[in-house]
Amino acid sequence: MFKALLLQKDDTGFRAGVTQLEEARLPEVAEGGVLVRPEYSTLNYKDGLALTNRAPVVRLWPMVPGIDGAGTVLESRHPDWQAGDRFVLNGWGVGETHWGCLAERARLKGDWLVKLPAAFTPRQAMAIGTAGYTAMLCVLALERHGVVPGAGDVLVTGATGGVGSIAITLLARRGHRVVAATGKAGEAGYLSGLGAAAVIDRAELTGPGKPLQKERWAAAVDAAGSHTLANTLAQTRYGGIVAACGLAQGMDLPASMAPFILRGVTLAGIDSVMAPHARRQAAWARLAAELDPATLESIVTEVDLEGALAAAKELMDGRVRGRIVVRL
Repeated sequence: MFKALLLQKDDTGFRAGVTQLEEARLPEVAEGGVLVRPEYSTLNYKDGLALTNRAPVVRLWPMVPGIDGAGTVLESRHPDWQAGDRFVLNGWGVGETHWGCLAERARLKGDWLVKLPAAFTPRQAMAIGTAGYTAMLCVLALERHGVVPGAGDVLVTGATGGVGSIAITLLARRGHRVVAATGKAGEAGYLSGLGAAAVIDRAELTGPGKPLQKERWAAAVDAAGSHTLANTLAQTRYGGIVAACGLAQGMDLPASMAPFILRGVTLAGIDSVMAPHARRQAAWARLAAELDPATLESIVTEVDLEGALAAAKELMDGRVRGRIVVRL
């Protein structure tokens, strides 16, 4: 038996709660399966949607949520994994179409896992989680485009969220001048502590704007979408790039072609869910080399499995900054 957070939905409605399950209930994996013991998981925006039933994220019922996990391999039918190996999992539809890691046991495909970098404990890896791994994918996209420190201000939207917090830390550490956009004026000190050189009110970006505006940003990391992304593109300097990785404001993009045609701006879509294994390894290797584990403590709130439901509601209500780590 193992403890898990189980989501159920039927004619009687939606239910979510911690329960004891038999290991035999874990879904099988056709090839290269591994049985793992997650030691820590985390709550991402997608987990919040699933746990509060605010959007149809879950595709298969019942479901154990948790798109992230870090811990130890117990059994393996995959050639790259042996019992005792330490792993990190991000994405791959886990928590949506396959039981996830908000549980004391999970059965996963070995191809989905990445070796836990020696620089991190499982708890630290989950303090990073999909949010930090996505932030690094964004940084790598900016670097591939040729963005270097000193090229100009780099905007980070959704700055107090998981992606935003770690993106600020990574960019500032590399010498970029980072401008953080947030709707939480009281968090300016927190953002400055992460490395933001300036903080602006997100209201400057969230409403309808002109197709082309004053050039402000050499590059940007956007986790909001909708008008925020449209205005960010309209304010990006000639030849600049915006890495788009989220849709906290909305999935729409009420923009024009003007920034792309008249200023040569690049919009780079960042996918963390199905990213190839080599790209995941590169991101985690860079995180291990550049992210100070001590910095993570300033952005982490830890809860146990029973506390995950309340924490998910706070996350969806916008009352969380940084990262929520779930201790299993």
